[in-house]
Amino acid sequence: MSKQRLVIIGNGMAPGRMLEHLFEVSVAFEVTIFNAEPRVNYDRIMLSPVLSGEKTYTDIIIHGEGWYAERGITLHKGEKIVQINRDERKVVSDKGTVAHYDRLVIATGSSPFIIPVPGADLPGVLAYRDLDDTEGMIAASTKGGRAVVIGGGLLGLEAAAGLKLRGMEVTVIHLMPTLMERQLDTAAGYLLQRELEGRGIEVLCQANTKRIIGADRVEGVELADGRIIDASLVVMAVGIRPNVKLAQEAGLAVNRGIVTDATMRTSDHSIYAVGECVEVGGMVYGLVAPLYRMAKVAAEHLADPSMAEFVHAETPTKLKVTGVNLYSVGDFAEGPDREDIVLRDAARGSYKRVILKDNKIIGAVLYGDVADGGWYNEMLKSGEDVEGMRETLIFGQAYQGGGNADPLAAVASLPDDAEICGCNGITKGQIMAAIRDKGLTSLAEVRAHTKASASCGTCTGLVENVMGLTLGDTFVIPQAAGMCPCTTHGHGEVRRLIRAKGLKSIPAVMQELEWSTPEGCAKCRPALNYYLVSDWPGEYQDDQQSRFINERVHANIQKDGTYSVVPRMFGGLTTADELRAIADVADRYSIPTIKVTGGQRIDLLGVKKEDLIPVWKDLNDAGMISGAAYSKGLRTVKTCVGKDFCRFGTQDSMGLGVKLEKFLWGSWSPAKLKLAVTGCPRNCAEATCKDIGVICVDSGYEIVYGGAAGLHIQGTTKLGNVKTEDEVIEVIGAMTQMYREQGFYLERIYKWAERVGYDHIKDVILNDLEARKAYYDRFVYSQQFAQVDPWAERVAGAEAHEFSNMAEIKLEAAE
Repeated sequence: MSKQRLVIIGNGMAPGRMLEHLFEVSVAFEVTIFNAEPRVNYDRIMLSPVLSGEKTYTDIIIHGEGWYAERGITLHKGEKIVQINRDERKVVSDKGTVAHYDRLVIATGSSPFIIPVPGADLPGVLAYRDLDDTEGMIAASTKGGRAVVIGGGLLGLEAAAGLKLRGMEVTVIHLMPTLMERQLDTAAGYLLQRELEGRGIEVLCQANTKRIIGADRVEGVELADGRIIDASLVVMAVGIRPNVKLAQEAGLAVNRGIVTDATMRTSDHSIYAVGECVEVGGMVYGLVAPLYRMAKVAAEHLADPSMAEFVHAETPTKLKVTGVNLYSVGDFAEGPDREDIVLRDAARGSYKRVILKDNKIIGAVLYGDVADGGWYNEMLKSGEDVEGMRETLIFGQAYQGGGNADPLAAVASLPDDAEICGCNGITKGQIMAAIRDKGLTSLAEVRAHTKASASCGTCTGLVENVMGLTLGDTFVIPQAAGMCPCTTHGHGEVRRLIRAKGLKSIPAVMQELEWSTPEGCAKCRPALNYYLVSDWPGEYQDDQQSRFINERVHANIQKDGTYSVVPRMFGGLTTADELRAIADVADRYSIPTIKVTGGQRIDLLGVKKEDLIPVWKDLNDAGMISGAAYSKGLRTVKTCVGKDFCRFGTQDSMGLGVKLEKFLWGSWSPAKLKLAVTGCPRNCAEATCKDIGVICVDSGYEIVYGGAAGLHIQGTTKLGNVKTEDEVIEVIGAMTQMYREQGFYLERIYKWAERVGYDHIKDVILNDLEARKAYYDRFVYSQQFAQVDPWAERVAGAEAHEFSNMAEIKLEAAE
């Protein structure tokens, strides 16, 4: 039976989710997608973290190139459909591509509304809808100056916060008396304005834009009252309009959006529509949750006639600005048949308002303390009568029954059909069933299998509580903790703020992030030094005094106060000349012990401190460099002899190991990094317990990672197979860089992988060629600043005086 031809116009979040559902139940379609943007599908609701510097484009990709290839999807990137011919059932792109369809899905999204004032077409005036807009704002922010954001709604405020973190001065112009008036009442809008002003963002409400000033480029904004605000960038975020032109020209029924019935079919029953371009039940939508519901309904009807229908449901509003907690759902307008229950806590900056009608919740607005937002929303949807809990309703779920229930008890009291993840419409029962049926034990696994918390992430705590309820004591809910006593910020928050605020020195971090101890401590200074080295290669100067003792003296201190010196032997290979040099050094400096290490190198043990520099010099003169056996970085690449010598070898494991080590040496990382290349599955080089391993097979190379053989013991996880050495080097370089950029200090690669998700790493590094190349290129760039032998620098005498004072340094634990 031949497959039906399914053509999709648009490649946003709604059609992407529709295809996920469709492929779960049917493979009866040959799919062709036309995407006006020149890229794959990405998470648009996470553009704000990209703007603020918390994430990059590669972090928000939903479906990489590999996802389309695996499903046989033809993706035309950078091609816009200009005609739908319903009689011939075909579409035509602006590049002349013609595609015939049996079923067509229109997902053209929406366009930003640009207010028609003079100067609106000047360079430097941007909308805020897609990645191009975001990259334009980031580029403008590098030049500094002031940004004027027109519009105090969700997108406008997220743009303002992101640009402020990028270092610009920011003014928000809003026509209405309070911010986010569609989602917040007056009191919550006031609190939000006060918070933003406290962050240095100027907010002008009841301000009307008259014109944008500038000759060749934007220079300012003039308001209707005559005020002029200087500006080097203007962002318009005043609303969106469904893109209906294409459907209208094709003769489909169009009103505010493309009109569909509850099955997402248009007036032509061979054509469906999903997303922001749609009008269903007389309403258009801009939030992701209803768009995903549209996607599921459309997928079910494409696969097979179904009873599924799109039903309107109130969707909560949340602002994606770090540190600003607000939650709004339902109808909060005032009226004679309504009553409010309000709680204000000025000391905590908290405001809660629940709106009742006939003893039922019809709306809720929360600012500051938003933990009970989901609970109020569940009662709003269910229409539960709340008369029996009126006295305690405003205090939240934990106070029902007169006590302080713990979070797990609160989750336990929710019904199975309670919605946990609003973006993706995932219920408590669905999460629990997936955990039990699939044996899920980590948050990353739950995200991968259910999508819960995989979009905006604000429901992560709830998802973890459901996991705790389901798994019992075997699951420990992660607790947020400061990285040291000097700060309440955790490692993840510090990493994010360093990038977002452009902090490029340890004093800058401690000042901007309000460290309680001016000089920091032995826990935070090494971590900050690593994060700065990692994030700003070539700009930040490595602070040796913020490293542990072994890294400061470039040798491992022993319990008797002597040192261990390990020269590098690439891939475990050495020469007679190198061995003679090592023997001569041992004799010359009376080094008592020579040990072959587990990493296939030679360790000189018992080197006296005063002999370190001459020992290094003699080894350097013989062509040897530091083996970095002390570093938070690459240690060794262990190899077996491979096919050139072994009758079982399938590839040149020694040669590849040498290439990898010469490529990777000198690189810093959150913790020590050990590799191995084994010439066949017999695994003589023990690749399956290393941080990263390569197993040579007949068809090429199998790459594995996340092994451990110390206090914690575990085998590796397979990343995938590649065919060439060049691919091995690119994949490992990219994954190393991803680990370097995302790992917390002293977090081994297996712990990082468990935290971010093995499936996610595979999607990015193995399946998404564009993202992999970006990580690889950043690794290559950073290596030009990293591959410097510290022994040679010390031998050159540049730091000889500092080294002579090392005896005064307090001994610290290296791990």
